[in-house]
Amino acid sequence: MGSFMQITAILLCSQSWICEFLTVEVHPGEDITLFCSNLSSSPTQTDWFRVIHGTKPSCISSMYGSESEPSYCHGFQSEKFNMSSNKTTVFLQIKQVDLMDSGLYFCGFYIKKHTIVGSATELIIKANEDSKDEEEDSDNKKAADQLTDLMPGILGALTVVLSVAVVVLAVKNRRLERDSGLF
Repeated sequence: MGSFMQITAILLCSQSWICEFLTVEVHPGEDITLFCSNLSSSPTQTDWFRVIHGTKPSCISSMYGSESEPSYCHGFQSEKFNMSSNKTTVFLQIKQVDLMDSGLYFCGFYIKKHTIVGSATELIIKANEDSKDEEEDSDNKKAADQLTDLMPGILGALTVVLSVAVVVLAVKNRRLERDSGLF
């Protein structure tokens, strides 16, 4: 799953000014606090998202500036997730992580009519010692799952790139037609 997460993070960061990528490993039951540098010098809309298993990003929480109360998106309870911010850093605390919390987490800032990805963190939940035997038995399945997980990300990224190229070419063509007096 690491390769998929890295490719997804690279694609997200390529659409941004700045992007940091971290990998964090924790054990089930531990608390973890993710963070990213605040990219805005003035109050702005800030969001946390998560991508798991090649799915589309899911909204976790959002807040406006460092003084407001965060709101939590559907499926992300404030008892488990806690978003906070100060002038320099935005935090996402996840309490008592479990295997379902694995994924790629990233923050976004709405700056000058654009969402800017600040950082991405791959959260890996390490299995306890009891489940190591099960992990060894499923290595082949994991490898197959990784390839399966990778394909939607690649196809999605390719779709985005091609869509942007079509829009850019259409705009350029329209400008050329207008400048040449055809319309």
